[in-house]
Amino acid sequence: MKEKLTSKNQSVEKTFYMIEIMSQSSGAMRLQDIAAKAGYPPSTALRMLNTLMTMGYVRQDPDSLRYYLSMKFSRIGDLIKSQYSLRDMIHPYLVELAQRCGESSCLAIEEDKTVVYIDVVNGPDNMLKTLQRIGKSAPMHSTGVGKLLLLNYSDDQLVTLAKTKGLDPLTAKTITSLDDLSAELSRVREQGYALDDEECEIGARCIAAPIQDQNGYVIAGISISGPAARLTREQADICKDIVIEIARRASRELGFSDR
Repeated sequence: MKEKLTSKNQSVEKTFYMIEIMSQSSGAMRLQDIAAKAGYPPSTALRMLNTLMTMGYVRQDPDSLRYYLSMKFSRIGDLIKSQYSLRDMIHPYLVELAQRCGESSCLAIEEDKTVVYIDVVNGPDNMLKTLQRIGKSAPMHSTGVGKLLLLNYSDDQLVTLAKTKGLDPLTAKTITSLDDLSAELSRVREQGYALDDEECEIGARCIAAPIQDQNGYVIAGISISGPAARLTREQADICKDIVIEIARRASRELGFSDR
């Protein structure tokens, strides 16, 4: 009985691997190409394709005889999205982040060109009582998560943001010019994380990394925040790798692929 169950599990795994291969193709695929990329005998690939066709997940072009995935996958994706809670999915990652870094962690999204914090996990000194709180908003240009969300913006959209929301100085370290903001966003894009170095509040430092969807769009950001005296630049350099690692794992759960 155990051998049969193992065999069934392997068959399901092979089928999903084949589906992933077909989803990455730019068009319909020949049976031989599907089998070759999956590393299966053509007879095995054909058997799986026939099952998927019976269930409506795969179609075959009657002229070229090539196979392609049907829109049934899209309908399932829409149903999953309707049941999906970003906050609930990311929360365990925030808990892990706070534990590993020993600082408060946050999840934030963009709303009306501002950063809105939708979940927090307090660190050892409950610093979030005076910093980020659920429902609190903050400017995008002066926060770590805000800089990440601005990576979605075009140059024209950045200009509009500056005109409508302003680039007000919250501290002496706040970025207040478009040129400086554009240069900062280039650094953020290259390094894969953002730093709020007392730009939003004196005495507080923040490190943030992006949560990306299947298209690479930054839909949110996770971050850790702590007093600058404890979250020193040296400590921040250590923690940034943890924040990036956890953000990437969370993004992969959303379908993002960094390969």
